[in-house]
Amino acid sequence: MAKTKPSQRSKKNQKSKATNGASKPNESHEVLLAQSQAFLQQSELEQALVKAQKALALLQPSEVPTIVSLPALMLCGEICVETGDIDTARDYFNVAAAVDPDGAVSEEAGGGAEKFFWLAQLSEEGGQESVGYFEQGADVLRKQIGDLEGRNRAPEIQTSLSDKRRKLANALCAIAEIYMTDLSWDDAEAEEQCSRATTEALLVAPEVPETLQTIASVRISQNKRDEARGYLGKSLNLWKDLDLGDTRVPDFPTRISLARLLMEAEMEDEAMEVLERLVSEDDSSVEAWYLGGWCQHLMAEKQAQEQTSESNEAQNVLRRSRRWLSQCLKLYQILDYEDDRLREHAEELVMGLNKVLGEPPAEGEEDDEDDEDWEDEEEPGGDEVMNGT
Repeated sequence: MAKTKPSQRSKKNQKSKATNGASKPNESHEVLLAQSQAFLQQSELEQALVKAQKALALLQPSEVPTIVSLPALMLCGEICVETGDIDTARDYFNVAAAVDPDGAVSEEAGGGAEKFFWLAQLSEEGGQESVGYFEQGADVLRKQIGDLEGRNRAPEIQTSLSDKRRKLANALCAIAEIYMTDLSWDDAEAEEQCSRATTEALLVAPEVPETLQTIASVRISQNKRDEARGYLGKSLNLWKDLDLGDTRVPDFPTRISLARLLMEAEMEDEAMEVLERLVSEDDSSVEAWYLGGWCQHLMAEKQAQEQTSESNEAQNVLRRSRRWLSQCLKLYQILDYEDDRLREHAEELVMGLNKVLGEPPAEGEEDDEDDEDWEDEEEPGGDEVMNGT
């Protein structure tokens, strides 16, 4: 029996498959890495990892890693961090560190300090091991900064220099924080190392909010509250009047930490300034609502102790506190938030407030005075309006 002639559609499909199959081996590592980055930015992590691993296979055809494989190694590691596969991420960064142990390869080629900072953050042992990795990265940045300082004053050089100084200051602050926590058992050593790291950070990047914030945290732990307040005020003043899109505004988690420090330093007004801005940017942040409620609770307690306000003003602050805490607990349930201590403290505060203020209105009912306070806090200068009610 004669063979049946293939249909035109079959020929098309075969041609398409052949073309597709032929194009894949011809994809360059540059194209694959660019595609992986694009997928990563879109949070399509599975596709991002497939492309990055294909690029790595092209750059590293044998089992022996080479310098040219660094961009793919770094990207694979970062994607694995995003997927939560920390062990695999650590393996990629360890290979990158073995290939470029001194960080001499440029950042554009996948080298530099970044791999050491990742290893510091992903360290299983933490403590001294993390400090060691941060120090390795810091050494790389010190050398790069020294090289740039000897070059011309072109704008791009100054931008690069500023960026590296900020990164070095952040690494030094991370070292200080480890000595305040994991390595705090040796008080004398911890204080000396904290002082060394924060002093250098302040010299390197005196106008970086995160640096000033970390130094304030160290001063609080040393019971030097006045100094801490000074650094916190400087940190806040560097960005509080800037627009949200300005790159000089610290990221959301950093400002959450700042609010906590301001509360610890008894700078409640400044803390509320930070927190009100945070909830205006992201009204689904459980922690921001919780801190705002707690902060206003502290403000009301202070007013009662100092007897600096009329009773109706204090009651308004307490009502605002309850509204913030109630919103926190509502979001906690909706988002399946996982911080039992936060929830328990928020519930404890609300129970105490209910004893003072009476039970809140039932669901769907209005409390005119309470609702007026809620509107006030969303308006600039709302405290002035509230205090006048």
